[in-house]
Amino acid sequence: MNWEQIVGHQELKNLLKESIHNNRVSHAQLFVGKDGFGTLPLAIAFAKEILKKENERSSSKVDHLNHVDLHFSFPVFKVNKSGLSDQFLQEFREMILENPYANTEDWSAKLESENKQLTIYADEVDEINSKFALKSFEGGSKILIVWQADKMNTEAANKFLKFLEEPPKNTYIILTANTADLILPTILSRTQLVEVPRIQDEDLAALLEKSYEISKEQSQEVIFQSQGNYNTAQKILQSENTNLEFEEQFVMWVREAFQVKKKPEFLKNIVLWGRRIATWNKEKQMNFLEYCSEMFRLALLQNYGNQSLVYKKIESNGFKWASFAKFIHGANIEAILEEISNANYHLERNGNTKIIWTDLGIKLSRYLHKSA
Repeated sequence: MNWEQIVGHQELKNLLKESIHNNRVSHAQLFVGKDGFGTLPLAIAFAKEILKKENERSSSKVDHLNHVDLHFSFPVFKVNKSGLSDQFLQEFREMILENPYANTEDWSAKLESENKQLTIYADEVDEINSKFALKSFEGGSKILIVWQADKMNTEAANKFLKFLEEPPKNTYIILTANTADLILPTILSRTQLVEVPRIQDEDLAALLEKSYEISKEQSQEVIFQSQGNYNTAQKILQSENTNLEFEEQFVMWVREAFQVKKKPEFLKNIVLWGRRIATWNKEKQMNFLEYCSEMFRLALLQNYGNQSLVYKKIESNGFKWASFAKFIHGANIEAILEEISNANYHLERNGNTKIIWTDLGIKLSRYLHKSA
């Protein structure tokens, strides 16, 4: 992974390179940001730069993720009571070489793990200690990249803390995580935090228009929906049918919510709607939440006359976009978006999906009828 292959983040890339060239690299770094923002690509490029400084010829092995002094640890499910990353290293390499912006759902699909919980276990940390007790093969530094360190269970985190406090000589530890909230505070305090923000719209647009040969109008639509997440942007472009399904389910939700005030029996339809959405995989559910948020924002812009900013409207199946937009205003938009954000929060923490969607569906019926 070269710096040039990473989408955007030019300022951050320059800072990371300067820290290496000026010998100001902390022994433990934590890259925090969504996978689709580029946390892992940045971590790999950073590791390659460190190894390149020591031995330029051997650093090219990082491009194939087979440098002997670069080790990876990542969440897995147990096989025969063993939870070691090495059991799935080939699959991990294949996924990251194909798409370094891949996320948990992509990894789960790659492993065909169904509903198994992917975790970094204590025996994985024991394995890390064993590996790093050995000397470097290339004679320089040894580097550990822990992908999704926020997936460590408590026992693993406590063991990892000891490794972090007294790392072997010439060892660099790079952690990546979607959020720092689930990282053990004592681990956080011993790492240098590197915040990876969303990819800037102009950087993402330039890449999409070049790589996918799409128009500026199409590019803008994808950018609004992906919110700086390159992984999401790729999936939107690859799955037009999913967008049609999202539109269909959004319209159904809104129509049922409008009916509930006059006909309470329509509440049953919202419950059924919620159960249907709950059958989707978690990534699809979270993408649908993002879609819903964006449609409510666009409806607000429509209502307040900002037509030039409304890049997308729903006008299929007899849906009256302009009429719907009149019900989205300053008195309810904040509550609607907050409830969607709460639903996203609970989905991330593996809450009961049927309850989450039913609750969200019912609450919308209240907010839509709130007076401006």
